[in-house]
Amino acid sequence: MQSTAVIIAAGLGTRMKSALPKAAHKIAGREMLLHIVRAAEAVFDRVVVVIGPDMPQLAKLAAPHKVVVQHERLGTAHATRQAEDAFGQGPVAVFYADNPLVSVETMRALLTRAKTGDAGLVLLGMTPPEPGKYGRLVLEGGYITRIVEFADATEAEKQIRLCNAGGMVALGPDMRDWLADVSNDNAKGEFYLTDIVAIARAQGVNVAALEAPYAECMGVNSRAELAEAEAVFQARLRTRFLDAGVGMQAPETVFLAADTVLGEDVLIGPHVVFGPGVTVEAGAEIKAFSHLEGCIVHAGAIIGPYARLRPGADIGEAAHVGNFVEIKAATLGKGAKANHLTYIGDAEVGAGSNIGAGTITCNYDGTHKHRTIIGARAFIGSNSSLVAPVTVGAGALVAAGSVITENVPDGALALGRGRQVNKPR
Repeated sequence: MQSTAVIIAAGLGTRMKSALPKAAHKIAGREMLLHIVRAAEAVFDRVVVVIGPDMPQLAKLAAPHKVVVQHERLGTAHATRQAEDAFGQGPVAVFYADNPLVSVETMRALLTRAKTGDAGLVLLGMTPPEPGKYGRLVLEGGYITRIVEFADATEAEKQIRLCNAGGMVALGPDMRDWLADVSNDNAKGEFYLTDIVAIARAQGVNVAALEAPYAECMGVNSRAELAEAEAVFQARLRTRFLDAGVGMQAPETVFLAADTVLGEDVLIGPHVVFGPGVTVEAGAEIKAFSHLEGCIVHAGAIIGPYARLRPGADIGEAAHVGNFVEIKAATLGKGAKANHLTYIGDAEVGAGSNIGAGTITCNYDGTHKHRTIIGARAFIGSNSSLVAPVTVGAGALVAAGSVITENVPDGALALGRGRQVNKPR
């Protein structure tokens, strides 16, 4: 039987004070919705995302998975019912996009617990450091008897540390039947998903709890909570890379993206930021205060300090990109060097070439972008401007201070500057 994950992402997130839907806010460069979707993809056969009306961003993010719309926001049970056509006969798990850090391991454990057969419904539980206003899971004989909201709890129940974390799993036919019995007879007139616990219990069904780490189950409903989740996830990423053989001089100052790829023996200096889409191969070094996004750094290359690699940068083996150098949509060949104060955009730099300080590839004419081609072992003198489209041949030398507007043949010396004139007194 196929398993299904239903992800509720219909919330507006008014506490975010943002025009974006709550689930579109990012942690480590990845939208909250995609965090939970990517985890669910690794565990469940099907993923269904429930969004609110007028949320095209979320529909696009959820693709190619099935998307259903909750046109009226009538509560979490009502949102889940919008996906019931996809339930099937197998296990159905429900998660929330504003609990974005639930791990693959926890999802798999939840599904495994449901398959043991002693409980027809399994809920995710957690033990937060400050239980506060969370609903408490009341257990008897190892099974949940009810969920007690803080406002309704007795003093003894308020001392319970195990709290409701939101996720749950049951067989599709059972989930469908229980949802049909949920009432909106409450102060808000909404259909609450947690009400299925009482419905299942009334039918003699055991309800079990699977405890997960609080760091995975924390909800994100405000900017402050988003920042807290970012810190938790960054710590998780740093630990993973340190355990995999990546060196970090000051791990707490390094910020990674959810899809960052770092090879063994990569060394990262303090205050380095990785945006989405970065791969750094084994043995490369990223020095302090560098910013990388959408790029690849090959083995043994040295980046920074204070370097910026923008999308499309491809830095070859043992190449050097130094301080205050920016590279965008450009390839730097094996062993090439651009060590100081340089902009290389829309360009190809051959192996072993040297780009002098202050060099600019002038790639934009006000309407279109153009490419600069620099051959292998070329030498570009300091403070040169290469006006694209232009090619500098292999082994060519461009004199310092030149403005190059025409192609330079292989092995030639190019000078594009005014002749020096000395006038005494």
